Amino acid sequence: MFPQPIQESSKSRQFLYKIALPVVLFLWLLPLLAIFMTSIRPAVDINSGNMFGWPSAFNLVENYIAVFTQSEALQYFWNSVKVTVPTVIISVSLACLAGYGLAIYRFKFALPLFFLFIAGNFVPFQILMVPVRDLSVRTGLYDTVTGLVLFHAAFQTGFCTLFMRNFIRDLPRELIESARIEGVGELKIFWYLVLPLVRPAIAALSVLIFTFIWNDFFWATVLTQGESSKPITAGIRALNGQFVSQWHLVSAASLMAAVPPILIFFAMQKHFIAGLTLGATKG
Repeated sequence: MFPQPIQESSKSRQFLYKIALPVVLFLWLLPLLAIFMTSIRPAVDINSGNMFGWPSAFNLVENYIAVFTQSEALQYFWNSVKVTVPTVIISVSLACLAGYGLAIYRFKFALPLFFLFIAGNFVPFQILMVPVRDLSVRTGLYDTVTGLVLFHAAFQTGFCTLFMRNFIRDLPRELIESARIEGVGELKIFWYLVLPLVRPAIAALSVLIFTFIWNDFFWATVLTQGESSKPITAGIRALNGQFVSQWHLVSAASLMAAVPPILIFFAMQKHFIAGLTLGATKG
């Protein structure tokens, strides 16, 4: 049922694995390597068509400094922080509460309500572009950080609830029943008993949602227009002028925009892996 561990394979298969792994890893990282090489090229190389050859000069410092001097990169980064952090907090908090209610309580419409949360995840977000933009304009939330936060929180809460409900449901129900017998209130059970037990799942979910929101380009483009509210993913386009394409600066800004999710993942790697494997074994 499960694939055989490579340590238990034959010597020849282990040898092929050791050779194939670096090759596949190199091919997987090749686009990132190409972007990095573009980010350190001078503009003359790109204008002359030297896109994949050896750079005529290495403008590592100059190009990365130019990202901040020729655009509002610091503002874009700050906007991304203002959008991503509140969205993660709101989505995960609501998901913990909704997941607890759907996993622990037994009421008539629990299953249909849970299916409603799941159904939202299957709606293609492209078809929501026009109504969401129209709604944001009518409510005065268009081209605002608040509008992006509210939309992302509403859109991500369904997935987060599905995630947390499944983890909370796997907790031993006897723990909750024994706490109720001792007279502990529901809020205290949720805060002091359930949340500590699912802390790895919360950490894993927070990393996932942080990555989703930070890397979002579609809604950052649809729901923003001015420089004061654009996240970094949409603001990168400002480095390309109307008549001149500065792909070396765009590449540099793209790599810099990818740094925060990577740092968050490595900082939370232990909790992330623990959250994904929580409940994978019994006994």
